[in-house]
Amino acid sequence: MKTYRIGVVGLGQRIAHVLAAMEEVGWNLDLAAYVDPNPVGAPILETTRIRPGRSCADVAELLARGPYDLLMLGAPNHLHYEHLTLALGAGAPIFAEKPIVRTEDETEALARRLADPKAPPVYVGLVMRSLPIVREVLARVDSGALGEIVSLDATEHLPPEHGGYLARNWRRRAEWGGSYFLDKVVHDFDIFGRVAGARAARVASFGGRRIFTPAGAERPRVYEDGSAAYALRDAGWGAANDAFHSDMDVTDHQVAMVEYENEVRLSFHANSHVGLQERRWYVAGTEGTLIADLVRNKLMVRGALHRGKPERVDFETRTADAHNGADQAMALDLLAALEGRQAFPVTPYESMEAGLTVMAIDRAMAERTMVDCAPMWARYDAAKAGR
Repeated sequence: MKTYRIGVVGLGQRIAHVLAAMEEVGWNLDLAAYVDPNPVGAPILETTRIRPGRSCADVAELLARGPYDLLMLGAPNHLHYEHLTLALGAGAPIFAEKPIVRTEDETEALARRLADPKAPPVYVGLVMRSLPIVREVLARVDSGALGEIVSLDATEHLPPEHGGYLARNWRRRAEWGGSYFLDKVVHDFDIFGRVAGARAARVASFGGRRIFTPAGAERPRVYEDGSAAYALRDAGWGAANDAFHSDMDVTDHQVAMVEYENEVRLSFHANSHVGLQERRWYVAGTEGTLIADLVRNKLMVRGALHRGKPERVDFETRTADAHNGADQAMALDLLAALEGRQAFPVTPYESMEAGLTVMAIDRAMAERTMVDCAPMWARYDAAKAGR
């Protein structure tokens, strides 16, 4: 098997987990060089056979030490566009963590760059596209088993440790992460658009901070068994010491409503501090209904006019990060794409469109209005056409 020479820009926790999954599923990889002044993902690699190679002072030095078979971009979100611009010039295939970019302007600029037929392939880490249960959801929708999709109801509710991590990690700041929705649930909106089969037409949203605030610091800081709360994970680059006294400026809970261009409707509810963790998609069609439980990795389906027991499918794999084997599946998908055996499950355009949908939702929340998405899509389509 070919050994892939890899350069990494941003050796953070997430990209280190992806590299570990690549090794786990059988990649022969040589992490030849990386650039990161504070490689917080290095301890994760120490549990593998991967050695991080040469430390470079900047991206220019790393690229000068090429060529590479794959460039992997894992820096905080505000650096994604800059790093993509540099990497696209190098010509090697690129794996970029989601969200691919952070603003509408960056999205349009990237769309214009990718319109160049000489642009190398870009694979985006929307890892849920590789998850077996998600593949099955999309297969059921595509088969017509549910009939026409009418409406969706969905949630992502995080346990206190995960929410506390986000309140301490660089994702707590809009200038670095974009928004809570953009960083955390762009995965879901990618799938929702795919299930709906259309782009968002109108969006509305409400949200704010009512959990990770100084007032919240008065609540207990231990679990009922006496173990410490809100400090389980290293918060990585740019970390704040305390989840309740950080300079966080993104939401810690938010709801959104979306009407798609084909009149499919979606309601979505997210909360970063719950006692009952949930990531659930309820998909209602004219002929049947599907519930995907992404935490427990279980699917339930029943026809609209069936009275018997619903069909239940247990995908069995469970992991603490709730990715439930998706990292390993994505690593196999990436290898298959590089070897030309199959297309990667998601395109950079689908990633950008999911991001734009979330950006419109966040704009609706900030402006306290319903946002008409048509002008945004017109600008984006012009950029895709190279204009």
